[in-house]
Amino acid sequence: MAKGTIARLMDRGFGFIKSEEGGDIFFHRNELEGVEFNNLSEGQEVEFEKGQGRDGRPAATKVRLTEVEVKEELPSAEETTEAPEVVDEGSTEAP
Repeated sequence: MAKGTIARLMDRGFGFIKSEEGGDIFFHRNELEGVEFNNLSEGQEVEFEKGQGRDGRPAATKVRLTEVEVKEELPSAEETTEAPEVVDEGSTEAP
C-alpha cells in the first residue's frame, strides 16, 4: 500500500493526498475505509491503493488512516474509565 498525507480537503467530498512518492493524488469520499470524510483533517497520514477515477485519471482507492492516526483518535484510558453517576429513582423516602 502507498502512504501519504492529506494535503487538501474540499467541501464537495473529495481531496488530495500528498504521496510519499511525490505528487498529489485525488481521492473521493466513497473510497474511504474506517473513517468519515467529515472527520478527516489536512496533515493526517493515510494509506491507499493506486487506482483510476471514473474519468480514467489516477486516483487513490481504499483510503484509510494509518495505524498511528487511528490510535491517536481513540479515547484515552482516563476518558473511558470514569464511572457513570448512579441516580436511584426508585427511592421511597419523602423529601
